Amino acid sequence: MSIKRLLTEPFTYDKVDLSEADRVNDPRAKPKVRDWKGTLKRIWNMMMAEKWMLLFVFLMVVISSALAILGPYMIGMAVDDYIVEREFAGLGQVMLALLVIYIFYSLSMFLQQFFMIGIAQHTVYDLRKQLFNQLHLLPIAFFDKRQFGEIMSRVTNDVDNVSNTLNSSVIQIFSSVLTLIGTVAVMMYLSPILALVTLSIIPMMVFGMKWITKRTGPLFKIQQKRLGDLNGYVEETVSGQKIVKTFSQEDRVKHTFEEKNDQVMMASFWAAAISGFIPKLMNMLNSFSFAIIAFIGGVLVLNNMATVGTIVIFTELARQFTRPLNELSNQFNQLLSAIAGAERVFDIIDEDSEELDEGQAIEIDEPKGDVEFQHVTFSYDEDEVVLKDVSFKANAGETVAFVGHTGAGKTTIINLISRFYNYDRGKILLDGKEIKDIKRSSLRKYMAFVLQDAFLFEGTIKENIRYGRLDATDEEVIEAARNANAHSFIMKFPDQYDTVLDPNGTGISQGQMQLLTIARALLADPKILVLDEATSSIDTVTEVKIQEALQRLMKGRTSFVIAHRLNTIQSADQIIMLEHGQIIEKGTHQSLIKQGGHYANLYQSQLDNLAN
Repeated sequence: MSIKRLLTEPFTYDKVDLSEADRVNDPRAKPKVRDWKGTLKRIWNMMMAEKWMLLFVFLMVVISSALAILGPYMIGMAVDDYIVEREFAGLGQVMLALLVIYIFYSLSMFLQQFFMIGIAQHTVYDLRKQLFNQLHLLPIAFFDKRQFGEIMSRVTNDVDNVSNTLNSSVIQIFSSVLTLIGTVAVMMYLSPILALVTLSIIPMMVFGMKWITKRTGPLFKIQQKRLGDLNGYVEETVSGQKIVKTFSQEDRVKHTFEEKNDQVMMASFWAAAISGFIPKLMNMLNSFSFAIIAFIGGVLVLNNMATVGTIVIFTELARQFTRPLNELSNQFNQLLSAIAGAERVFDIIDEDSEELDEGQAIEIDEPKGDVEFQHVTFSYDEDEVVLKDVSFKANAGETVAFVGHTGAGKTTIINLISRFYNYDRGKILLDGKEIKDIKRSSLRKYMAFVLQDAFLFEGTIKENIRYGRLDATDEEVIEAARNANAHSFIMKFPDQYDTVLDPNGTGISQGQMQLLTIARALLADPKILVLDEATSSIDTVTEVKIQEALQRLMKGRTSFVIAHRLNTIQSADQIIMLEHGQIIEKGTHQSLIKQGGHYANLYQSQLDNLAN
């Protein structure tokens, strides 16, 4: 975008729905009332964890503010008592005293800044910790409705924004307020007339600041929102780069990025440009105030109503008077930006966690694995029912497979079994106990997942397998890898089990990644197993290895399988055919083929596709 467009197309922040800008990317979310005072109070309460250090910083601020006023006062006295009187005998001592004052002033400034940085970093450390811990307490529904990049923007950009503000703004606000109070007190003591002249510029400052901050507040809020959207889009396109290239969508992606980047630039430009008016306004008023003081002060001196030293003091104090006002206005804008970021962080921290309903829930110990659905109904939102009156039973050790077209409700059933979501009506029982009455952590302790998209953490192969059970020995890790048919390819790496992997699985194939996730599940030794078409997109040789590993994994465990290729579930104890959230057929492979219904037709169509 050209500078010409920036200047000719002002950012129309007044046309933006600010309530929408404040929402997380959930179209059903209701706008929240913003409580800026409450946000500041929360940050202050977090800072109070270091209250003694904060008290010391405040003491240093008081000392530096007092010394900043004492210096000009002594200069004025030196002018009247020594320079005007042409008495130079004691002037050296005054200069030495001024040197000591400014040395201690600099020292107090250093100490307050040094300790304030420590307080700020402790506060931000606690904020990051709260945010990260909260992310692990939030239900899967929270992540399903949001871009990962947008969430990461809150963890990084918004928290850093708060950190930068705490490092500098808190001290400057304290210092500016104290300096203003002290400066006004000294000016009134020396000359009420000149003091009133100096204070006369305050209404102009207030009016100018009010006009500017009224526009910068919404702009900073929109800037943070749009920056989060941009980060989310970048994360999405980078992680989906293969799809982008496969469908030759590079130009469209670049065009969409340009639009979002354009929106961020426009918001950032006008937020910075309008807030940048404040120091210019203050400098102009400062010069205006200096000129008035010089003129009126000269008249007072000529009429013996003031001394030259008093005018010298006033000119310096007038500069110090507008400086804290200038700093306050600048810090206020930075504070607006930080509050906007802090609100976005607190929005996540204040989200209802999935642990809130765990108060009366029970722990379970070594379940058998009987799972029963009794007339279960569920909807992700009130407008559309996803599961309707679903009932079935899986006995301990049985394998139940779910088949059906996309959107039939297969994944939803798995989400309910693992309590990623809570069902609306009916009951889901584990060994006769309703799973809503079982703690999620206790339930998932006896569950393991092997998903279609294998996921590995950054770390060694050994660490990724041990993720299934952290107290497992090296021998148990190796045994799990053997049973998962993964040991042979692991041993071909130079570092074998100490080979470092990244989250994208660079250096190993998709099939090898899947074998590692099966080894991880084997090591966990679950009672309930969830498989989401773990052999899709795998070559034939690797598929055989995976199928063998899965058979070992499923043995003696209650297994739920989401099947897309029906030839992989022919041995299942029970196959459930879903359509539009309802069970339309149920039985074994042989019995469903004999029925000649929907399952039989789907199976035959897959056979025909393979034949062709």
